[in-house]
Amino acid sequence: MSGLKNLKAIIANLEPELNEGVFVFATVSSTEDIPRSMTLCEIKEKEGITIVISKEHADALQIPYDFEASWITLNVHSALEAVGLTAAFSKALAEVNISCNVIAGYYHDHIFVGTADKEKAIIALKEMAQNFS
Repeated sequence: MSGLKNLKAIIANLEPELNEGVFVFATVSSTEDIPRSMTLCEIKEKEGITIVISKEHADALQIPYDFEASWITLNVHSALEAVGLTAAFSKALAEVNISCNVIAGYYHDHIFVGTADKEKAIIALKEMAQNFS
């Protein structure tokens, strides 16, 4: 099932949802000692492996990190080749001085914002969606 490609339809149906917990981005040289069930995702880079993991699990595994984030899922099923969605929500968040880190899954986009900005981010995303309805 392919996702929506029309930007106006995608934005009108964003349905941002704040997931429970605090998450961190960390870099490790190996994931061998990290149970796969603990990581939300992994990205292999030349310098190391970036993992997104709950703060609770990172602390338990003694994995250092710098940034604590809240995870927002956009519940609209957007197509991976849809044009402009990341730019649109990044702009809406930037207008209220919120930095975001984005991971695109097959079905949904996932936005990570600083924990202090989570409520303000949800409001900004909902307002953006309402403006396109």
